[in-house]
Amino acid sequence: MKPIVLLLASCAFAAVATAALAQDAAPAPAPAPASAPAPTDDGEVVVTAVARSVNRLSTSISVSSIGGEALQQNAPRSVAELFRDLPGIRSESSGGEGNANIAVRGLPVSTGGAKFVQLQEDGLGVLEYGDVIFGNSDIFTRADFNVARIESVRGGSASTLVSNAPGGVINIISKTGEQKGGAVQFTGGLDYGEYRIDADYGGRLSDSVRYHIGGFYRQGEGPRNAGYDGNKGGQVRGNITKEFAGGFFRINFKYLDDRAIAYLPSPVRVTGTNSDPHYQAIPGLSPQNDTLHSKYDEKVLTLDNNDRTRTTDIRDGMHPLVKSIGFEGSYDLHGVTISDNFRYSDVSGRFVSPFPAGVGDAQTIANGVGGAGSTIFFASGPNKGQQIANPAALNGNGLLTQIVLFNVDLNSLENVENNFRLSTKFESHLGTFELTGGIYNARQTIDTTWAWTSQLIETKGNNAALIDVRNAAGVLQTENGTVGYSASFFGGCCRRRYNVDYDTNAPFVSLGFTTGKLNLDASYRYDFDKAHGYVQADGPTVTRDVNGDGIISVPDTKTTILNAVRSPVNYSNAYSSYSFGANYRFTNDLAAFVRHSRGGRENADRILLGSKVSLATGQLNPGASAVDFVVQTEAGVKYRNGPVTLNATGFLASAAEQNYDPSQVAALQVVDRRYRSYGVELEGVLRIHGGFEIAANGTYTNSKIRQDKIDPTNVGHTPKRQADFVYSVTPQYHRDLFTIGANIVGTTDSYTQDGNQLKLPGFTQVNAFLSVRPIPRVQVSVNANNVFNTAGFTEAEEGSIPASGYVRARSINGRTVSASLRYSF
Repeated sequence: MKPIVLLLASCAFAAVATAALAQDAAPAPAPAPASAPAPTDDGEVVVTAVARSVNRLSTSISVSSIGGEALQQNAPRSVAELFRDLPGIRSESSGGEGNANIAVRGLPVSTGGAKFVQLQEDGLGVLEYGDVIFGNSDIFTRADFNVARIESVRGGSASTLVSNAPGGVINIISKTGEQKGGAVQFTGGLDYGEYRIDADYGGRLSDSVRYHIGGFYRQGEGPRNAGYDGNKGGQVRGNITKEFAGGFFRINFKYLDDRAIAYLPSPVRVTGTNSDPHYQAIPGLSPQNDTLHSKYDEKVLTLDNNDRTRTTDIRDGMHPLVKSIGFEGSYDLHGVTISDNFRYSDVSGRFVSPFPAGVGDAQTIANGVGGAGSTIFFASGPNKGQQIANPAALNGNGLLTQIVLFNVDLNSLENVENNFRLSTKFESHLGTFELTGGIYNARQTIDTTWAWTSQLIETKGNNAALIDVRNAAGVLQTENGTVGYSASFFGGCCRRRYNVDYDTNAPFVSLGFTTGKLNLDASYRYDFDKAHGYVQADGPTVTRDVNGDGIISVPDTKTTILNAVRSPVNYSNAYSSYSFGANYRFTNDLAAFVRHSRGGRENADRILLGSKVSLATGQLNPGASAVDFVVQTEAGVKYRNGPVTLNATGFLASAAEQNYDPSQVAALQVVDRRYRSYGVELEGVLRIHGGFEIAANGTYTNSKIRQDKIDPTNVGHTPKRQADFVYSVTPQYHRDLFTIGANIVGTTDSYTQDGNQLKLPGFTQVNAFLSVRPIPRVQVSVNANNVFNTAGFTEAEEGSIPASGYVRARSINGRTVSASLRYSF
């Protein structure tokens, strides 16, 4: 842990702990802590990206929340699926348990991850940056019975009360033992292989001490046909809270060790036209139910951090290993509230998954590897060594897929954060003033190593075999399906290492004023950022006996090693963010607000190998910036009256983006653009006496590329994958004996790439749930995800239909049905 963070954490700990000891002799009920506030009269208290906990109708920000029970019943198969029910959020939940693309209000996701949105747990970032290459923040979090609710704030105060989140914040808030009890639940897949146990319990150890602990463990093939247990692992999280007169002190911890299969694009057949395409499954390969993962392709030889041979287990998939511990506390000292939130997270793991670099006629692919007249053989599986006499008839489709195995060691994504605040309020004849000031300190390490290989595999689901190629003379051109110990299909690239620390120090201040029904607030943040470390870019392609058998094979001659030169990274920057807004509460039920904000986002590892950072000096190149800015203006109305809740927010946003796409490394696809988007978020809940309830939200967005320094022909186009309208509808009927309902999410058409040619068809996904409570404390549930087995495509690599008609696209998962037995106590 780093000195500046330790110093601030120690000071805050001492202040809170001293106060706790001083008051311990006479404990009294504490004010509601930040992570689980007591509800106000209308039950809507916001704790995310605000200066102090505040009633939703009294604040000028756009915020939504989903309760823990709703999260369970909506049949989610990943954290990203939970976020689809939040207005303004576009969550492309097609990557498995993680690796989702998450965007807000039309702000771009030109490459991957959640660039302008920070994913938090209990008010601190899971990672400082949501789009670390092959380390997206959703990979390192899991939803289980520990979750009390999820809050999302779009725009507004996220710019100034959080670093690196100018688009918004999604905060996963934990239970902290306010309610005594817990539950244990056993879940099994009825039509897919996965078994899971969830459990949690919380309550009080004494009048002033409460706790909560919970977690899960699950194992199974997962929602697609992988041929092996693609999902295996679990999590334990917990906290203990000491309450005392004027405050509280909490210690929390998390241990996550999980392996989750990562689904990347799959080959599909596309007919029709770019503007009216028809996506079809290739015979033997369903894009929503199958995957190119296979039990006949579980181990691969690669090179380690020191260019030594090692074996990678492809079954590791996304393997997050997180060990974190933290504390948070608050103490009221003569009208000044001192609060602090600290967490240290030891984060590491791996990302490994097959990416289809190309798909085509089997003989043509073989000739591309071994020359004209090449022959092909099974390199793994039950037919290993057998020649494929008629490649055109292989699997009924006659296709082979060129695989680049994305294989990345997440050596360290260590993250240390501390958020210290002082708050006070005072009355005057004008009204009530609230003043909050503080400092945020963080260090995010990004130490990753890329060790990619290239393979040939059958184009089929349900356990494809690797393929070997012999040239016309019968000489083997591959080695157990391996074409090269590099990304040969990307020009031999992608042997890289980053080891960079990113320091963030950000003082901030917020001033609020309330008089009668009017609330005004303004906030300001100043971020000092520093990046220091080194980069090893692509080295030369050499000849090396990778498997150590004493024979130099053709793939051995295609081995890429790390560059021997470690290029420095050593730059700093500073920038300002601001936000100001007004909220007028016309009645207890109705309020309206306006807000304007500007916030920045440090680009981290996304610019290290572009044109922004000098490989010679480590400094930013002249005219380059490491920060992208988002400017948003919004106005909305909020209504609460008994069974009716309605929210509507109009927004106008502009953003800059510098980035590059690792799946397009052959051309090192650099992004340097400006965007503009506007639209409206709609959200409503209606509860009808008798047990019926319907919740719905929809977001209309008009987003355009306003400037493109790399490809000006994109100007005026809609950013790729940005739909005009996304929506969610959840009707349900509840009685004492049972609950039945559905969760319907959908999207209109979008474009696969920024050139705006090939479209991704809109789709609707229907999920359903039924819970029966035959006796007290016992609940039996059946949850169906994607009831109609819809192939809903969220992305595609091609910008137009190629001559072959084959496109690499990623779909949501197909239908999965699970049953659960839950006992509450």
